[in-house]
Amino acid sequence: MRQARAVWRLLWALSHIAGGIWTIVFRFPKLAQYEKEARVHAWAQAMLRGVGITLALQGRPVAAGPALLVANHLSWLDIVVLHASRYCRFVSKADIRHWPLVGTLAGGAGTLYIERESRRDAHRVVHHMVERLQLGEVLAVFPEGTTGDGIAMKPFHANLLQAAISANAPVQPVALRFVDADTGQTSFAPRYIDDDSIFVSIWETLCVTHLRAEVTVGEPQRADDRDRRAWAADLQAEVAGLLRERP
Repeated sequence: MRQARAVWRLLWALSHIAGGIWTIVFRFPKLAQYEKEARVHAWAQAMLRGVGITLALQGRPVAAGPALLVANHLSWLDIVVLHASRYCRFVSKADIRHWPLVGTLAGGAGTLYIERESRRDAHRVVHHMVERLQLGEVLAVFPEGTTGDGIAMKPFHANLLQAAISANAPVQPVALRFVDADTGQTSFAPRYIDDDSIFVSIWETLCVTHLRAEVTVGEPQRADDRDRRAWAADLQAEVAGLLRERP
């Protein structure tokens, strides 16, 4: 029964992805930015529902930009979960642009791409982030730089926080967690780290009967007199604290 349900969820998800790509290619060129954002938000919410994932949001995401969201990173599913919580423009590694299907969806959602190994490219991306923040947008980054094991967070990199400092924009900490709703225990099914196979991760996620994505949102904060490294350390501690607040 679990495998049959997972197959059905997979087929539904592929159909939903195809619909999203059709919308991006044929409808987005005619839509205003706020309409695109609403479509992305609704698409992400529908995706979670369609594959049996419940979204549990605690706290209040910023109502409007400028703002930068920073979150811990667990899975390929994190972006969908955050978009379902509220629309945001992500900053992601450049190779995602070339992933089949995902690259089209990410591009349509307005993703900014960064070559993580290039310091020069980081300066370019920070410049574009500042421009977007000054236009009143909400951006999102995963300061760990890669997915973690869901047990302990990696140190937060500080480079991209410079955009919030330069634009004098607030940063909102966000904590992500996946839970097996039947047991109340943390679920590692969506985990995608190191040598994990994304296909195995997707299959295990679809096999969970009732998966809950928990998003805990903290209060927006400004840098004040902190430099970006001190701010990054404080934000990491804030996200860790938000995770501990969950039962």
